[in-house]
Amino acid sequence: MAPQYAQSLRFRLPPLLFFLQTGFIVVFIFYVDIEQNVQTKQHAFNNYYSEFQDVHVMVILGFGFLATFLVRYSFSGAGFTLLVAAMAVQWAVILNGVESMYDRGKIRINMRSLVVAEMCTASSLIAIGAVLGKTNPVHLLLIALLEISGFVLNGWLLQTFLKVQFLNTIMLLHIFGAFFGLMLSWVLYRQGSEQQHEKEKIDRKTGLFSVMGTLFLWMFWPSFNSVLVEVDHLDRGRSLRAVYSTYLALAVSAVTAAGFSVLTSPQGKLNLFHIQRCTLAGGVAIGVAMSAVHLPWVAMAIGFAAALISTLGSRYIKVRINKFLNCPWAFTISYYCFFLFQHYIITITLLK
Repeated sequence: MAPQYAQSLRFRLPPLLFFLQTGFIVVFIFYVDIEQNVQTKQHAFNNYYSEFQDVHVMVILGFGFLATFLVRYSFSGAGFTLLVAAMAVQWAVILNGVESMYDRGKIRINMRSLVVAEMCTASSLIAIGAVLGKTNPVHLLLIALLEISGFVLNGWLLQTFLKVQFLNTIMLLHIFGAFFGLMLSWVLYRQGSEQQHEKEKIDRKTGLFSVMGTLFLWMFWPSFNSVLVEVDHLDRGRSLRAVYSTYLALAVSAVTAAGFSVLTSPQGKLNLFHIQRCTLAGGVAIGVAMSAVHLPWVAMAIGFAAALISTLGSRYIKVRINKFLNCPWAFTISYYCFFLFQHYIITITLLK
């Protein structure tokens, strides 16, 4: 039974869902078409469908189970993730095809466009993770649509004015999603909201179950990082190197996160939060610079550094974040840090 202070979504969520879905259907009727070239479709199917399945599992099961760690959300977190992803992927297909619509007259759907849309959806789910426990499905849907709009616009600006390769703009989804969630938390901050809400509580059962999300993400992350490499570089060897580098970085980050989790614990025990999040740090770090990685030890070093920074940061820096975000100039600092870090990663990647 819902708590007494919870407002009913009966007159909010269904109208929003029907309005958005009807609008998307109308857009698809008049402006979206399926790729008609049979040879191209078969080639795309052979090259992308297996990776598309992996990315799809990451988005639905990985992020879905990862969102079940809250007591009040529990398994509803997986349902919210499915709802948001199903709506967001349609919006991403439309936005990513707007530019091509001027040249072809219609938005063409193929396996590649679906994979890109899934990755844009993953960026929105990363941002949503920053406000879980203080939002309802209506908020989550609006946040996802807004984040995807910003992410696609950001990618277009990078490709148009900075001449950044398409692959590099996609792999920056981690950075954009994280900082979008951070800024969203700052904008939505109200006096007294730092007190723990009932829906933010965590217990052992939901926390352990959410580790399944981490397992799904860890297993399929090599496909996530390598699925678009062959498209931009037309070199299967680069795609395979991305798989190898991602797997090595993930393996090292898992071991490193476990080791430093025990070292930083007063009781000398593994921290479940570190296992859930920091073991994935290597996959994120290698994803935004993998085209610059050519040697195995470099990937392993990146995984080690990412897990170290992530573990120590969550142990010692996280408790100070709320105090920092309360200051009036926090938005400006974070905004410029975002673009400086983004351009720094791009520069390293381009100077391969």
